[in-house]
Amino acid sequence: MDQETSLVELKGIGEKTRAVFEKAGIRCIGDLLSYYPRAYRKFEEISDLAHAEPGKEIAVYGALERALTVQYVKRLQIVSSIITDQTGRIAVRWFHMPYLRNTLKAGAYYVFCGRVVQKGTRVYLEQPSVFAQEQYRELLKGLQPVYALTAGLTNRMVAKAARQALDGVAFGADHFSADLRARYCLCEYSDAIREIHFPEDESHRMTARRRLVFDEFFFFILALRRLKEQRGAQNHFVIRQKAKIDEVIARLDYQLTDAQKRVWAEISSDMTGKYTMARLIQGDVGSGKTILAFLAMILTALNQLQSCLMVPTEVLARQHFESLAKLIREQKLPFTAILLTGSMTAAEKRGAYQKIAAGDVDMIVGTHALIQQNVAYHRLGLVITDEQHRFGVRQREMLGEKGEQPHTLVMSATPIPRTLAVILYGDLELSVLDELPANRLPIKNCVVNTSYRKKAYRFIDGEVKKGHQAYIICPMVEESGQMEAEDVLSYAERAAAELPGVRVDYLHGKMKPKEKNDVMERFLAGEIQVLVSTTVVEVGVNVPNATVMMIENAERFGLAQLHQLRGRVGRGKAQSYCIMVSSSDSPKTQKRLAILNQSNDGFFIAAEDLKLRGPGDLFGVRQSGILAFRIADVFTDAPILQEACRAVEEIEQNDPQLLQPQHIVLHKKLEHYMTNDLKKLNL
Repeated sequence: MDQETSLVELKGIGEKTRAVFEKAGIRCIGDLLSYYPRAYRKFEEISDLAHAEPGKEIAVYGALERALTVQYVKRLQIVSSIITDQTGRIAVRWFHMPYLRNTLKAGAYYVFCGRVVQKGTRVYLEQPSVFAQEQYRELLKGLQPVYALTAGLTNRMVAKAARQALDGVAFGADHFSADLRARYCLCEYSDAIREIHFPEDESHRMTARRRLVFDEFFFFILALRRLKEQRGAQNHFVIRQKAKIDEVIARLDYQLTDAQKRVWAEISSDMTGKYTMARLIQGDVGSGKTILAFLAMILTALNQLQSCLMVPTEVLARQHFESLAKLIREQKLPFTAILLTGSMTAAEKRGAYQKIAAGDVDMIVGTHALIQQNVAYHRLGLVITDEQHRFGVRQREMLGEKGEQPHTLVMSATPIPRTLAVILYGDLELSVLDELPANRLPIKNCVVNTSYRKKAYRFIDGEVKKGHQAYIICPMVEESGQMEAEDVLSYAERAAAELPGVRVDYLHGKMKPKEKNDVMERFLAGEIQVLVSTTVVEVGVNVPNATVMMIENAERFGLAQLHQLRGRVGRGKAQSYCIMVSSSDSPKTQKRLAILNQSNDGFFIAAEDLKLRGPGDLFGVRQSGILAFRIADVFTDAPILQEACRAVEEIEQNDPQLLQPQHIVLHKKLEHYMTNDLKKLNL
């Protein structure tokens, strides 16, 4: 077998099972081997029920005293029974697993492995995994992989397939030379793949992970350098009329910050220069990126060229469109803008397509609908993507391919330290907006424990009475027996009860796009006063009337994500507040959250977060918007990122075309990466 071999070549995988694997993006042996575990489990030695203490993980060999029963409590489906062994008995329960009634028989012996919990006076073994005794003894050898799963795909299915693939695949020569591996302390690729799936111990796992993280960063950086070379083309659309933009800026009802003026000078210099622009504006939430995008669109229109702005959500697209149309009206500019989104009717889309193709509109604002096959542009001179981390590299490329090498502007509010951003966005020139508008009041922050919640409700009620609105963020959509955390559906009911007379509604990612749009439109219009939501609002619309952001289980979010959420408020003239409710009293958690309490500067927060998150913090909360890599984490693995960058620079200096004998395999691997893997990354 090789990396391209179909999964059906593995024993036990037929067409039906292959389809289940495909849902998880696993189509061939190569996909399977790069489907890395998300965590590992060290199974407990078999003990007995005499050692079943609340809060403890335990593995017991016992019998089911009676057949399983199923009951419904609120939204939970609970399957339960009693386990007995020679030392005692304990209640056992599972959530949402009714099929266990067909597989576990009363009186039969199994190994039950799970956590002992206490609810009131009752003690349970909760959500245990169940194994035959011999099967469990095998699991005690080494660390066992835990994979991300989709409907129909079980951990056992993935692990079994991975073992088979590792036994049968031919890896061939390593794509890195022995010299490079020695200089950067890297194990062989084939060893890394084996040990990442089934590590002998923690040391072997860390060694394997280092190699695979290095690989991810190395190929990403090298591929971006190649893209940048391809983009370094002559400027097809030399822009003039720059002086007229100065008049537009002078007529704005506010002054640009010094940072905005500096970045605008960089953008306009690119667009009027010798080469096609490919620039990233990295700016904190509220730093004023959007007006710079609008100015670039106006400058493009002044030169009889079209521009388009792609954003991740329909509500945000509509808000940007309305803001742009208002600016055009106020400035009395002879241009027209149009909105293009997926929810428009077929007739509305056809009308928009015709106007765009004929050149009857100058500026197009929309969602992914902008890159659909039916959209043909008329002399497209500028493409802009907002909230860049929500789009993959391929989507960004597809938008650029709609024109003949148009200028490209990319905007991101994800705070990444500049040293890392220069590497990660290596195909783009980098501009940083490091200043907030002078009229913005700093957000007041507080980190509190759950005992503060009643007081927080009273505070929110007071803000609503002043005519303002509030967000409450929960980490989960619905209640789960497997995780102690606040969920949107239950919380919305509780908040409505705690805030009588206040209009409370909820929002989460599992809702249909139309439902989500309707909720956000009503919140924007002030019809909803308190919105209980998951992080789906993180990249949301501008609601200047929202003055409170309350985040439950704040310890479960990365600092960059918490900062993004906080950026949803503080966008109007009124004082705004962020209340971070933590249910953890861990000193490490308190230290992390204190960083947010002390500063509203996203770049400072990102840099401090980088210091706190050491190389051993592999399965902590990852940063929102930087989830693209399979195994690497930009923050946790920053030293490896910098090493990989050095390795790329060394190779480019000595053998830029990868023609030397030791680089033949590396050249083929890079071609495969640029054709397949690079397009999937949201960077």
